[in-house]
Amino acid sequence: MSGAANIPAPHPALVLASTSPRRRELLARIGVTPTRIASPDIDETPLKGELPRDYVARLARGKALAVARAADEVVLAGDTTVAIGRRVLEKPADEADLRRMLGLLSGRRHHVYSGLCVVGTDGKARVRVADTIAAFKVLSAAEIDWYVESGEGMGKAGGYAIQGRAESFVRFLSGSHSNVVGLPLFETRTLLTSAGIPLG
Repeated sequence: MSGAANIPAPHPALVLASTSPRRRELLARIGVTPTRIASPDIDETPLKGELPRDYVARLARGKALAVARAADEVVLAGDTTVAIGRRVLEKPADEADLRRMLGLLSGRRHHVYSGLCVVGTDGKARVRVADTIAAFKVLSAAEIDWYVESGEGMGKAGGYAIQGRAESFVRFLSGSHSNVVGLPLFETRTLLTSAGIPLG
């Protein structure tokens, strides 16, 4: 009898639909290296009246489905945003916008939502949303100046990076720290495992 039937099927390859180095670093923490990186091009404008949780779920799904996928590939996409109530704080347009965001975050709790989507070899899109609650200390004008001048907040959802200087502003955190960085590892691990990506 041939032993060919006992040869395990090859694991699917992982495509990361994001050029974010932070997401690659977080995947490496759980022993995952994408086979290739893709940069999906979709409109990220929030819809009128769209809730932040729905917004990140829609964008994650849209990014995953926008990437061409071979039959043996699994696509992982994510989107993270900061919200105060129903208000989505996108990436700051300029330094004045960053100052506005830091003023809104000063002394207040906010939510960090990450939408995740995995499209498996079966072609099905599976979506999860992680929610972390964070709170900043009351920021002085000097502290806002210090942070804006560092340049760290530009290009970041909500205008800050918790893995950098802004971590010294966070007085309270409830939920996933990796979510605030940009990729909630618990939800990521669950989705990748279900899609057949090997994890220890």
